[in-house]
Amino acid sequence: MADSFLKNPPLEGGAFYWEAGPVGVLLCHGLTATAAEVRPFAKRLLELGYTVAGPLLPGHGTTPQELNRTRWQDWVAAAESTYQQLAQHCKQIVLGGESAGAVIALYLASQHPEAVAVLAYAPAIKLALSSYDEFRMRLLAPFILGVPKGGIDREDHWQGYFINPLKAAIQLVEFEKETLQRLPSVKQPLLVMQGRHDTTIDPHASETVLQDTGSEVTEMYWLEESTHVVLLDVQMDEITTLTDSFIKQVLAEKPA
Repeated sequence: MADSFLKNPPLEGGAFYWEAGPVGVLLCHGLTATAAEVRPFAKRLLELGYTVAGPLLPGHGTTPQELNRTRWQDWVAAAESTYQQLAQHCKQIVLGGESAGAVIALYLASQHPEAVAVLAYAPAIKLALSSYDEFRMRLLAPFILGVPKGGIDREDHWQGYFINPLKAAIQLVEFEKETLQRLPSVKQPLLVMQGRHDTTIDPHASETVLQDTGSEVTEMYWLEESTHVVLLDVQMDEITTLTDSFIKQVLAEKPA
């Protein structure tokens, strides 16, 4: 059963769509995780009056083998479908995500200039991998399913696979490269946050996003007490306040 591949199977990790006000927020989870990674934060935004939605990306919440059979285009397509669902109800949509989900948000922003803002939490635009690590990963991917995770941040609150499926990881690397090329086309106001104790993505990942994006309005916050999964970590109150303030400021400054 799929549960045997998941850490914390009792957590609710499926897709969600919670309707509230006219401003919608799309939240995408990261690679190997499920929507449980962003649900607690989504509930906070719902309480603030936002309509919130998050997909369960293809290959997630099932088996590592299934994830290895997906491509990054499949993840984008699922997020696009959720965006269109939001667009049926919401006048204004904010694109957001954590880790690989943040990369999806940035990619969608390049395709949807009408989106009003982007929220990039721990954006996995570049993993903490050396060139040798990537070479070894590509070498081993045809022969082994994946490699065990060295540790899982906020493991009691996180749901996902115990291993990193290698073919899926390679898809993420390819997706990072594709999205990097699209960053100049991202013109929306951009909020970026990264945990100071993040060991999953490159320490300069957020700075790369800020430098390469076409956004004229940007805000960046280092979360001094947080790890990679910032949306489950100890600074949730701060993240919620900063996010709500950012969205409200963007909407206030947007021409009628």
